Amino acid sequence: VFLYIYFIFQRTCSEDMEVENTTLLTEFVLTGFLYQPQWKIPLFLAFLVIYLITIMGNLGLIVLIWKDPHLHIPMYLFLGSLAFVDAWLSSTVTPKMLINFLAKSKMISLSECKIQFFSFVITVTTECFLLASMAYDRYVAICKPLLYPVIMTNGLCIQLLVLSFIGGLLHALIHEIFLFRLTFCNSNIIQHFYCDIIPLLKISCTDSSINFLMVFIFAGSIQVFTIGTILISYTLVFLIILKNKSVKGIQKAVSTCGVHLLSVSLYYGPLVFMYVGSASLQADDQDVMESLFYTVIVPLLNPMIYSLRNKQVIDSFTKMFKRNV
Repeated sequence: VFLYIYFIFQRTCSEDMEVENTTLLTEFVLTGFLYQPQWKIPLFLAFLVIYLITIMGNLGLIVLIWKDPHLHIPMYLFLGSLAFVDAWLSSTVTPKMLINFLAKSKMISLSECKIQFFSFVITVTTECFLLASMAYDRYVAICKPLLYPVIMTNGLCIQLLVLSFIGGLLHALIHEIFLFRLTFCNSNIIQHFYCDIIPLLKISCTDSSINFLMVFIFAGSIQVFTIGTILISYTLVFLIILKNKSVKGIQKAVSTCGVHLLSVSLYYGPLVFMYVGSASLQADDQDVMESLFYTVIVPLLNPMIYSLRNKQVIDSFTKMFKRNV
């Protein structure tokens, strides 16, 4: 792999010399997704409401967990961190999309594009690691309930949270560094509503083989590792559930795991399908819709999915509401 990377760098050095005398583009147009002009205001209002509910829901969940000492356990520390990442992800993508609904010009500078992409990769990668950590937490809670307080301590939980954010940061840095080697001189049209790596690679004047390789190696490895962790954890959980003779225990385990599996499916489904077809050289409106789902809709749904089916969260919210009334 390293020999291949070195070869690509050597080859691109000569290509970079060829584009030195070419006018390089530093501003881009985000096309967004296709819609009729008369839908501009309704779409703006709809996504504005979605964004406000997303921020209030996720930040509200964080405050609830922070205020209630009974929720200062690994399960809810993971949930609070997930809410924080969802709010961050939505804030990375949605505000620019809202501006573009009303602005005559949908321009974004190269520096803004790189910052948005960097923030996007951190949040998406961190969420993958958080979902895997939450699956492991549920495995220990159900398969080893007596050892759960010993294994899944708050210290271990914090270590997993820190590693999740560090993993997201390192993954973003890798792609950001390789993004700096790209030049843009032919087209400045980004077929997306935010700056993602694949649309940028498609319009680059520089040979982007090494960038595609980095996406394949790192993004692919992270998805395989996190999805594998989730599948193994829940396979073991369901084997324990099948052996459990207690109907009440089975219902409780299925209810707890079902909520997390629903969140995982909603998040990973569009994400995997999007990057499986990332090698396509043509713009695909389906990719835009899939991206819209896991960057805008999933952060909206997660607080509802985890809160409405969680009795402890509902009880904590009810107590806090009564104290403030």
